[in-house]
Amino acid sequence: MRLGTIGALLGWLFLFLSVVLLIPIAFSIYYDDGNWQFFVISSAIGFVLGGGLVWFCVSEPEIGHREGFAIVAFSWLAAAALGALPFYLSGAIPSYLNAYFESMSGFTTTGATILKRVEVLGPSLLFWRAFTQWLGGMGFIVLSLAILPILGIGGMQLFRAEMPGPTKDRITPRIQDTARILWSVYVLFTAVETVLLMLAGMSFFDAICHAFCTLATGGFSTRTDSIAAFHNPWIDLIVIVFIIIAGINFSLHFRLLSGNWKTFGRSEELRFYFGIGIVATIFVMLANILFATYDSWSDSLRYSTFQVWTILTGTGFHTANFDQWAPMCKITLVTLMFLGGMAGSTTGGIKQARILLFCKFTRMQIRKLIHPRAVEAIKLDNRKVPAEVIQSILGYLSLYAVVFVFATLIVTGQGLDMVTGSVAVIATLNNIGPGLAGVGPCENYAHIPGLSKGVLIMCMLAGRLELYTIIILFVPSYWKDVRYPRWRWSKA
Repeated sequence: MRLGTIGALLGWLFLFLSVVLLIPIAFSIYYDDGNWQFFVISSAIGFVLGGGLVWFCVSEPEIGHREGFAIVAFSWLAAAALGALPFYLSGAIPSYLNAYFESMSGFTTTGATILKRVEVLGPSLLFWRAFTQWLGGMGFIVLSLAILPILGIGGMQLFRAEMPGPTKDRITPRIQDTARILWSVYVLFTAVETVLLMLAGMSFFDAICHAFCTLATGGFSTRTDSIAAFHNPWIDLIVIVFIIIAGINFSLHFRLLSGNWKTFGRSEELRFYFGIGIVATIFVMLANILFATYDSWSDSLRYSTFQVWTILTGTGFHTANFDQWAPMCKITLVTLMFLGGMAGSTTGGIKQARILLFCKFTRMQIRKLIHPRAVEAIKLDNRKVPAEVIQSILGYLSLYAVVFVFATLIVTGQGLDMVTGSVAVIATLNNIGPGLAGVGPCENYAHIPGLSKGVLIMCMLAGRLELYTIIILFVPSYWKDVRYPRWRWSKA
């Protein structure tokens, strides 16, 4: 593994972030919140770090699989470290650990917060908070492949390590073209939602921040009470629609916008995704009516629909305190936290493709018990799924269970009750944000002990990068044959 290549690409990331950190200054000056100098300082730090790494480290012409995993993992860790500086330097979040937690929650689109009232941040920090989610939604590596082809370094290993889901859909032969297409669709939907939210009554500032966090399925809001603060059914409807859109594979969106309706309609995973969401919505709505949570069918439909889809996609917005709902509703929502949206979307969770294929595998095993000599193959969209894909899914689910249990033991071992501790792990590992009890929609993560915060930070990152990219860093054999950086002044 060549550390010089890793260092050089991390340097480009720092340079990119140092430019991005200047964007919130416009909001700081316009709203006169006094935070502009902290973004300047943070940008300068990023520029110095990035410039130093790019100047001193010599990168290789190609990236191997080891470098790819390391670059992705360290990119997110580094981005969160630099992104936390405006929160910390401004004094809005006095503890750097808490600032790092907030930043990592943003970049991983988790939406968990340590803030009791988010309005105290001021407009520029609120914008930065939302912008981190938008950047993290499609991913830094895909972004760099889309706008920094000047690096001249192969990117397929990065794409494989970054993009969520059991399979990758490149759309075009060239990875840079695929990245540009995905980002073009992402930007288009963000712009459309921003306009619609403004027409529904939001200010431009609130609209763009919520559009950022909706398309990224992140859930950071400019209001402590989230979407509920607006008391507007049209805003609820717009956000629901775009939450559902964000949970769909973005390559399918591109094909739909390109006029390829057949591919969009034939997607078995898409039908499964809608089926899970619709069935869960009906169940939760009926349960809320049964337990008289709401006075009317319309209210039950409105709030149940919003919470089911925001939890299923890992967005984390809320229009109701679902922690006060009946136990069967809460159990349903916690179950949905594990599922996530489609592969190739901005959502967290296990992903619908894995769940669907696991169901097909289980059904096949049951049939084999009844008909031992039967020969069957698992298919998705009428295409045979290779055995290694099924094996990787089973391995992923096993690893997921181990990580969940291990993290829960640590968090609850620090004194948190079972519900708060376990759901906090579920909410961060699946990039949801709000959970139940002590981390419910009207609560926050400020009271979580320091060690547990560290564990939850790693859960956010592991969930965003689909476990293996992080777990592999802890395998000793991964670090064998490390080649230390080749500096520019050293001889070839």
